[in-house]
Amino acid sequence: MAVTGRRPDPEAMAFHCPKIGPAMWGQQQEDRRNMEENMNITKDLDGIDVIFRKAVVNENSTNHRLDERSFILKKGSTQREGGMPLKSDVLVERDVAVTLRDGVTIRADLYRPVEEGQYPAIIGWSPYGKRGGMLNNDLFGHPTRMDVPVAWEDGLNKFEAPTPAYWVAHGYVVIAPDSRGAGNSEGDIHAWGRQEPEDEYDLIEWAGEQAWSNGKIGLTGNSMLAMSQWFVAALRPPHLAAIAPWEGASDIYRDTACRGGIPEFIFSEGIFGRLCGPGLVEDIPAMTATHPLLDTYWKTKIAELENIDVPAYVVASWTNLLHTSGTFRGWSSISSTEKWLRVNNTHEWTDYFNPDNVDDLRRFFDRYLKNIDNGWETTPRVRLTVMDPGNRDTVNRSEAAFPLERQMTKALHLALQDGKPVLSHESQTEPASLSYDVADKEGVAFSITFDALTELTGFFNLKLWVEADGHDDMDLFAFVRKRDTNGVVRECNVVTGRTHVGPNGRLRVSLRATDPQRSTELEPFLPFDSPSKLKPGEIVPVEIGFWPYGIRWQPGETLELVITGTDLLIRPEFPQLPPIPTLNKGRHIIHFGGEYGSTLLVPYIPGA
Repeated sequence: MAVTGRRPDPEAMAFHCPKIGPAMWGQQQEDRRNMEENMNITKDLDGIDVIFRKAVVNENSTNHRLDERSFILKKGSTQREGGMPLKSDVLVERDVAVTLRDGVTIRADLYRPVEEGQYPAIIGWSPYGKRGGMLNNDLFGHPTRMDVPVAWEDGLNKFEAPTPAYWVAHGYVVIAPDSRGAGNSEGDIHAWGRQEPEDEYDLIEWAGEQAWSNGKIGLTGNSMLAMSQWFVAALRPPHLAAIAPWEGASDIYRDTACRGGIPEFIFSEGIFGRLCGPGLVEDIPAMTATHPLLDTYWKTKIAELENIDVPAYVVASWTNLLHTSGTFRGWSSISSTEKWLRVNNTHEWTDYFNPDNVDDLRRFFDRYLKNIDNGWETTPRVRLTVMDPGNRDTVNRSEAAFPLERQMTKALHLALQDGKPVLSHESQTEPASLSYDVADKEGVAFSITFDALTELTGFFNLKLWVEADGHDDMDLFAFVRKRDTNGVVRECNVVTGRTHVGPNGRLRVSLRATDPQRSTELEPFLPFDSPSKLKPGEIVPVEIGFWPYGIRWQPGETLELVITGTDLLIRPEFPQLPPIPTLNKGRHIIHFGGEYGSTLLVPYIPGA
């Protein structure tokens, strides 16, 4: 370990990383360290100087105290008021020691059937704490626990992970580990890269060799627990038999840290600034500040999806602010011949704990971890939701593939009609422009009203010609939203009282370069490695790829394209969080018509 001079400017980070207070995170973090102290610890990881900070020591957590014991919880008992009763007796083994290849010992809680036998195991891997952890569905200040009833959890499950009460009764072992450096596990907490998947690999192999194991291990869980699956499955542990990533990013730079090349610090500071353990934690916010381009560091955090060949049940949604793109990329890029995609219309936690979906997941695991011939293979390879805000969503529509085979790309051109900005099927011959002050979050809007039922499902691509007045760069945000026949904006419901605006994309214009060899008509591929600042008066073309979406307009409803310098997305978990900071100054000018062919390309689905 070395202390180096390569650390972010504390004043810059103070701007980008405001202190997360109780209104945002449910409790005051009293032991937040001085920012300068947190940013001067670096470790050389495979030739890269990686910044670490001190992890939080949470002495009030039951996970803080080592508790090496075994005991049996009786069928019918409950572990929290209103929680799911145990459906069978459960043998609990706490803080089981697992030694990794480098000699580091991590700790895991095991939940097993009491009857002797050989069982498959399912693992939910994360640094959040195997019990009494830093997060749970009670902490978000939401009146219905993000639409996860208490009765859907048992009080034993770790955050975003399977419930032992259900799975043990069906003949599975549930393993809840603390990753390296978390809880009472030795070492420092690493985020993706090489170390973390190697550690999870070792746990998988340890579990597959235990006397109680049938040799088949599955992976499951939401968010961080899904992200880790892409990385470890790419290493092909011999005992890994199936994965079930439920909404998980697969390219950390493009999906979470710097979507569109715009750094995001606020959310990641709230997560990595709260991880608990005895040592250090990889400082993703600080690395984002010091590595704003997609360099060697971030390339270690792109999962090698093509190496994954085990059966996979992948769950995505259109409305996830972190994971939508990475989940679709994961499903489409893995080499597995046996893979299924289901797209839901709720929130990742609501969907994961819904009893119907838990039963569906068990059918998948029964097939590949127990070799039960239950007809799982007849499940449609793709089950889609189509959002229809203000009306009824379509759920679990069967499709053969994604993107849909019948998809047609249609062009909606930015234009003026009677002086009003519109989207037109015909391009405008005369050049024109509209501008907005970057402080005006409404920006500029172009619209088209559909006279027939219209479904757009797939990837969108916004091609613009833009100019910065008063600055040498631009952070652009673009949204497609729906207005009903009365002109009222209708947003997609995610959980009770929380909505999502609709299809969207973003771009830091200095990172606009695309790779033609990897780009398609609807999916531009941007390397994000070579910034090119704007000159005064320079008008440049950009492509803003939207994350995939499925949404429908009824006859007489309007599609509105909003272009702005402000992120309008609101996190359903943390609606108090402010928009991500930008570098915007002055005015943004949008050029269209004539030689400036600004166009929204949309994935039209005929016969909807």
